[in-house]
Order: sequence, then C-alpha cells, then structure tokens
Amino acid sequence: MILLSITVMLTWVVAAILALLDGRKTWVGWFAVAGQTAGFVSLCLLAARVLTNGPVEMVAGGWPEGVGITLRADALGIAFALISCAVILASLLYEVIVGVGTRTFPALVLFLNSGLVGLFLTGDIFNFYVFFEISMTSAYILAAYREHDYQIRAAFVFAIVNLLGSIIFVVGIAALYHLTGSLDMATVADRVKNAEFASTVSVWIAIFVAFGLKIGLFPFHFWLPAVYVGSNSSVSAILAGALANIGSYGLLRFGADILPEQASGGALVLLVLGSASILYGALQAISRRLPAEVMAYSAIGQAGYILIAIGIGGQVGYAAAVLYAIINSANKAVLFLSTGSRGRLVGAAFAVGAFSVAGVPPAAGFLSKLVLFRAGLSFSGISGSAVLVALIFVGGALSFVYSFQVYQRTYMMTYVTEDQEEQKPSPLPARVLLIFLAALVLVGGLWPEPLLALSEAAANVLGSSR
Repeated sequence: MILLSITVMLTWVVAAILALLDGRKTWVGWFAVAGQTAGFVSLCLLAARVLTNGPVEMVAGGWPEGVGITLRADALGIAFALISCAVILASLLYEVIVGVGTRTFPALVLFLNSGLVGLFLTGDIFNFYVFFEISMTSAYILAAYREHDYQIRAAFVFAIVNLLGSIIFVVGIAALYHLTGSLDMATVADRVKNAEFASTVSVWIAIFVAFGLKIGLFPFHFWLPAVYVGSNSSVSAILAGALANIGSYGLLRFGADILPEQASGGALVLLVLGSASILYGALQAISRRLPAEVMAYSAIGQAGYILIAIGIGGQVGYAAAVLYAIINSANKAVLFLSTGSRGRLVGAAFAVGAFSVAGVPPAAGFLSKLVLFRAGLSFSGISGSAVLVALIFVGGALSFVYSFQVYQRTYMMTYVTEDQEEQKPSPLPARVLLIFLAALVLVGGLWPEPLLALSEAAANVLGSSR
C-alpha cells in the first residue's frame, strides 16, 4: 500500500516544486525529467506487484471505506497508467532536449501526469472526476504552449469542447449516485444491477458521449484536428498518446466494468460509430498534406478500432481494446514527435511508426491488428465477422496510403518554399530519442508476450470477463 501511495504522490510533489522554478533553465528541465522517471519506475514496481499478486487497494488518510479517497490499482488501470506515463516521459525528454519555451511547461506536464496516474489508480468515481479535471486543466494550458495566436485559438477550442464533455460526465456521475447511493466503483457496479434498466441506459449514454468527446470519436471529432495541428509537437504527442487514453479507459471502466449490460446492449452503435471513425479518419488523412494534420485525422481513425473492440466485447474484445490502446499510444508518440523534427534518423523513426499504424510486421501495430482480427472472427454471425475483418483490412490499407504519402512528401523529398529556408536536422539527441522509441515499437512486435499478458490481465479485471 505504501508503494501505491508513493506512485500517486511522487510526481505531485515534484510538480509542486517545479511550479516555483523557471522551466526554461536547463537544470530545471532535467530535474523534471528525473522526477517523471522516478514516477515511472515507481509505477513499474507497482505493476510488478499487481500483476504478480493481484490488485492493491487503500483508503487514504485512514478514513473508513466509502468516505475517504479510495486508491485501487488493478491490471486495467496499471496498463493505461504505464503507457501514458511512458509517453509523457518521452515527450518531456524530447522538449527538454530541443529547448523548453516557457517557465511553466515542466510543471504542467508533471501535473498532467499526476492527474492521469491518479485517475487510472482510483477506485472512486468522484476522485476519478477530480483527477480527470486536473489532467484536463493542465492540458488546456499546454495546448497554448509557446503562445502563438493559432495555438491559443486551438487551446480555446479544446477547453470549450472538453468542458462540455466534463459537464455531461458530471451529470452521469450524479445520476449514478442517485441510482446507487454510492460513488465507489465496486459498490456501484454491484448496486446498478438492481436499478431500473432504462435509467442506467441514460447514464451510459451520457458517459459514452462524454468520453467520445475526449477520445475524438466520429461524430464527436470536430475539435480534434485543429487542436492537434495547432499544438506543439511534444504537446500533441502528450494529447494523442497519453491524455486520449482517458477516453479509452473510461469506456472500458464504466462500460465493460460498471455498466456492462448497458454497454453490451448498445454494441451495434459502438460498432457503427467505430467503423465510421475508421473510414472517416483514414479518408480525411489521405486528403491532407501537412504531416501534423494527417496524423490528427489518423488519431480519429485509430480510436475507431478501439471502439470496435469494445463493441465486440468479451475477454477477446476487451483484451484487443487494451492492447490496441497501448500500441496506438506508442505509435502516436513516435509519429507526432517526428512531425516536429527533421533528419534521416527522424525519417526512419517515422517509417516505423507508420508501418505500425498500418499493421505491417514486424512493428507492434501488426500485433494489435492481428488480435483485432481474432476478435472480429469471434463476433457472432459469419456475415458480421466478415464485415469487421474486411473493415480492419481496408482501414489498415488506407493507413498505409496516407502514412506513405507523408513519408514521401516530408522525408523522401527536400524542397524549399519561397518564404522558408530548408530546415536543418533536429539536435542529434532528439533524433536518437526518436530512433529509440521506434526501436521499442519494433521490440513490441518481435517480442509480443509481455504486451499480450498485460492486455489479457487487464481484460480479466472487467466485470463481464470475470
């Protein structure tokens, strides 16, 4: 239990210290990296404890259960916390290498990380919302990082749309409390079975819309391209590779674990919206030219695969959703960081990330597509399985097309516009970092057992898989 509290609190303390310092100073940036690394190591130790001996739970402050802040680390929360923390660490390290632009950047990144870790490791819905808002508030400010006009406009859009999602989520929380008389996740999951089904369906719809806005699913995607394109590449990597996991985790935790019957009743809707997201995101990405814009629309399409896996349901579907979310986060970190960099090493890193998104072996994306194929084949009905498998194949082919287009325009050709000189390669340490991240994506494909074990353990946590 001590390890759990340390994991949740460590980066909070470092973030509070960083808030008093000037993040533009080199030593402050590296202090932030050290703090984030320590938090990640602590999380890895907690993950080893949870995956070996089962969930860890504690109530902060010695309060009785149901009154105090309940922290609960299980395989599902650990999986999302690990990948989110890793993406944030890589993005922070990249920005420190190339040069931090504002004094508040390191502190905001660690506050965002602290909120995400708390969100993934809480067992109370109210505390989930509190940590959720801490992460989102930090993200609003980060979206305006470097303070260009277009970045401020993107941050404003991001804040308004996600505040709307927060309001809808609060309505869902209030309704759940009214129906069950509790906000403890385990208690709510037990009591909601006795509640009126029509009322709980309304709650699930509200929660689904809230998280649909967060993850950028079609038709809730309208805010996402402007924000991802307008943000700094490091911030975009954090938003797409870490913050967006709130949506995936929320749909799994609230849909598959707390409201499984309601979620399974709307499986067809999930499959339709997921399919629409895949096709819309891919076709829009093909029609764009700027790398960041292509990757932004790609994020919409990739979220659709996760929704399809959740719609398929069962242990196979949920394991596929977790695995796809993990690998997609790694892909987005590589791709968005690459769009803000230049050099041959960068091109190689981007190629690996692109192959992974398209599902080309030996990149880890091939593993996620393969598991999703398996989930699609398990879907009831031969015709339904055939449609899903065909959709996954077509989506992968379209992903390869737009990824190759970006690679060809950005890394295979060197051109100079009238008002822009040819850009010099990014600092060597930044390019080496990108190659290292790309190598991890390859390792995930060549040695898939740890990722498969983690995703299966996470799926076993969910209520309908018990």
